[in-house]
Amino acid sequence: MTATESPPVAPPVARERQPSFLARAFGITAILSAAGSALGLLRDLLLARYFGADEGTDAFLVSWTVPETAAPLLIEDAMAFLMVPAFSLALVLREERPDGPDPVRQLTRTTLPWLLSGLCALSGATMLWAPQLVQLLAPGLADPGLAVACTRITAVAVLPFGVAGYLGAALRAHHRFTAPAVIYVAYNLGILAVLTTCHLLFGVRAAALGVAFGSLLMAGVLLAPFGRALRDGRRRRPRRGPRGLRLSPLALLPVAAFTLTRQSQVFIERYLGSALPAGTISHLNYAAKVSQLAMTTAILICTVTFPLVARALAAGDLVAARDRVEKDLGQAAAVVLAGMAFLIACAPAVVSLLFQRGAFSPADTAATAQVIQVYSFGLLAQALIGVMVRPFFSMRPAVRRAEDPRPVAADRLLDWYPVAAMALGLVVTTLVGVCTTHRFGALGLAAGNAAGITTTAVLLLRGLALRGIALRTRQVLIGQARLVLSAIGAAGAGTVAARAVGPAPLSMLAGGFTVLLGYLALGAALGARELDVPTRTALALLRGRRPGGAGAGSAPRMEEGTLTDGG
Repeated sequence: MTATESPPVAPPVARERQPSFLARAFGITAILSAAGSALGLLRDLLLARYFGADEGTDAFLVSWTVPETAAPLLIEDAMAFLMVPAFSLALVLREERPDGPDPVRQLTRTTLPWLLSGLCALSGATMLWAPQLVQLLAPGLADPGLAVACTRITAVAVLPFGVAGYLGAALRAHHRFTAPAVIYVAYNLGILAVLTTCHLLFGVRAAALGVAFGSLLMAGVLLAPFGRALRDGRRRRPRRGPRGLRLSPLALLPVAAFTLTRQSQVFIERYLGSALPAGTISHLNYAAKVSQLAMTTAILICTVTFPLVARALAAGDLVAARDRVEKDLGQAAAVVLAGMAFLIACAPAVVSLLFQRGAFSPADTAATAQVIQVYSFGLLAQALIGVMVRPFFSMRPAVRRAEDPRPVAADRLLDWYPVAAMALGLVVTTLVGVCTTHRFGALGLAAGNAAGITTTAVLLLRGLALRGIALRTRQVLIGQARLVLSAIGAAGAGTVAARAVGPAPLSMLAGGFTVLLGYLALGAALGARELDVPTRTALALLRGRRPGGAGAGSAPRMEEGTLTDGG
């Protein structure tokens, strides 16, 4: 469907879901994802404690490019962009054709065997060509042999990563969020178990072995929940009738290309950083990990709501999809800008408190904190891209109705719009990095990252309208501007407060508290709607009242896995 065509007539999707469902799903996902992030942070802390920031950690982090690339491609982004819309369409067809074969089982039989074959081939190719890969990624690396050994170990994770991404997408489409949210808890527990028991025996190779072991745990926790979902469908649906789904393999290409192009920002940093002093790649890695913590909650918002957007688009309800995307843009921005303001104000205290022990020196702390502050300027763009690209690819999913006509040339061309937007962003990243690295080192690379990702976000905002999701752009931009101004003011006040206190824990508390109060107060003054509820809640707590008032009743609860449309 092109931007000028009318949406097909289809049963409308419910515009307003029960708030308790989204709140419950978000709560489950947030708690488990926070646990996974905390374990991931502990993993990085132990890596810094055991090995510091030297040529050995640089070598491992080059091998870390494999799971860093595989995770967004096979778990977080590309697989979700492909399979959440596909399983959402299968669920819509299940409701429309109760007497036909179960489309969910049909989809699984069609796609899963091909996926497993491709993953095995990809894992084997990575092991075989590990020396060439290391040379390509970091030609100036001090210990390339160690990097090759670690790369071959981490390549094992490709297969279980892909299985976990596929099963997790299917479960989220069924509105089952607990098991998919557990996977990073299992993954990081596996890494920590191997790292703590084997670091003296294997050195930094223990971290690579932990990646392989943790990935197996990640896939294992999803097998039983996915099996139950398939069995439920078979009990309800007899296996007869016409085929309802058609696979469009070419739709896979732009999704995979976008994810790899987006991940290429890391490749550029590693390539340019390998020519800088030893430890630079490690500083960039630690800074990126801390900065990404600020995005965790923002990305969780669109993770939970993405199945709703996909089902609305599968049913042809573009208005419901537009409304949901606009809400997600505002809510994700509100969350990530609070984190951005905190990191700009408190980065030195945060890094000192988290990392400065063992082999991690005060000089490493100062370098990492400065990179975090520069990285933070790109966090808003990263969150907005995460929200916008999901509905963009859902407009023409890899699996469609059997009776749908073949896509026109304009649609096929638009499929590649996010790839082109990300490619232009990479050009900006490269130019800024090349022009500034010789003078500013790692800070130049971080600035290039922020500038490039912001360029891509601006282009994608335009691309949604071309795709057929007509956002009310002026309204969205005004809302974003209010939040940005609130974050700028809060970051300034928080910086003053953090620098006024000496010890790192107190500095972080003072700066964080000032940032939070300043952000809410400025947001309320500027009329930022996304901050209304947090501000009212904070005021009620300060006054000693229960948020919502004494007469506020509880909303009806919806159990996880219940589909309000009858699935």
